[in-house]
Amino acid sequence: MTMVRSKTISIGGLIAGTAGLLLLSACGSESTPVAQSSSATPSSSAADTSAAPSATSSSPAPAQQPAQGSGPAPKDDGLCKAGDVKLSVADGDAAAGTVYRKLVITNSSGHACTIQGFPGISYVTGADGHQVGEPAYRDGTKGEAVKLNNGESASADVGFVNVRNYDEAVCKPTETRGLRVYLPQETASNFVPLQGLGCAGKIPGNQLTVKTVHKGA
Repeated sequence: MTMVRSKTISIGGLIAGTAGLLLLSACGSESTPVAQSSSATPSSSAADTSAAPSATSSSPAPAQQPAQGSGPAPKDDGLCKAGDVKLSVADGDAAAGTVYRKLVITNSSGHACTIQGFPGISYVTGADGHQVGEPAYRDGTKGEAVKLNNGESASADVGFVNVRNYDEAVCKPTETRGLRVYLPQETASNFVPLQGLGCAGKIPGNQLTVKTVHKGA
């Protein structure tokens, strides 16, 4: 009797173990579709497809490059630019309360350029280089074009009025740091250090005058 009961218990345990294995197998088989759905990555392929338009959205830029290249290239008008020259002020003569000096324009570009007309000149001061008073008045008529080879110079006569001859209340005398100079037909400027005195107020006259550019310093 003792041996029969022992076998019964063993068979019962075997049946329970087998049932447990079957349950685990069933659970494993149920998790398989989940694993397959995560490994199939349909969402990742969709993400790759949605990323393609953003990558191709920049494609019009290369298409525009040939269009830009096919257009006419900007022409070199041959005029002297702000970056082509070095400027200086040479001493001159004084007459009737005005000192005349030469604004010397030297071509340092390495190539020839042409200059014609009146430079734009004004007093500037302060760390920000703000303008003081009215710019130079153009005196006379526009001259002929001047071609400057590399290293050659042209000049323009500039008149500096003694602003102390004006009423201080009207002139509002202001110390200046130098001159802002625009070459004829140029939009970029150059700075020429030159300490002086200008009128910040509106005066009945011209604190600066400038004549047309001519060949030579």
